[in-house]
Amino acid sequence: MAGSLNAAFLLHRRSLMWSVMRIVRDPQTAEDLAQETYLRAARAAESGPIEHLEAFLYQTARNLALDHLRRQKTRGSVQVDGLYTAEVEKVPAHIPTPEAAIIERERFHRFRQALSALPERAQTVVVLSRIEGWPNGQIARHLGVSERTVFNDLKLAMAHCSDALRCLDGAGKISR
Repeated sequence: MAGSLNAAFLLHRRSLMWSVMRIVRDPQTAEDLAQETYLRAARAAESGPIEHLEAFLYQTARNLALDHLRRQKTRGSVQVDGLYTAEVEKVPAHIPTPEAAIIERERFHRFRQALSALPERAQTVVVLSRIEGWPNGQIARHLGVSERTVFNDLKLAMAHCSDALRCLDGAGKISR
């Protein structure tokens, strides 16, 4: 489950941050709340599989953002970019439609298939780089290879995964 959580978070991280950003209007806070979303999902996954992982991630992120605004409100009215928190709370969060959730689930499934088709080292490089956020130098030292090898593995792996998703999109099965 940890692998699928990591991959799902990687796949949705940017979108989650933007969803949170629309609510809190602060990039650093949005980044912190996105990370907290991952931690909460990881804790929840320890007690059993999460049935609708993407929806769980978005709802958790939204709830954390709204909780953040409530905490700020109790400290007094806070003005953010010319808006007061009460106005910001009224901004609807991005919650994917059922169709969008199905599309993302299919894309995630295709991404996992493409990733699993790669050599083990390339899979490790993708996870360490894109999910764990390690720099290439650290990955190279960890794996005992050159930074150039890490760069090439990552480049080929991302191209492979991108081609798999583009093939899915181009086949008319899924339109985004």
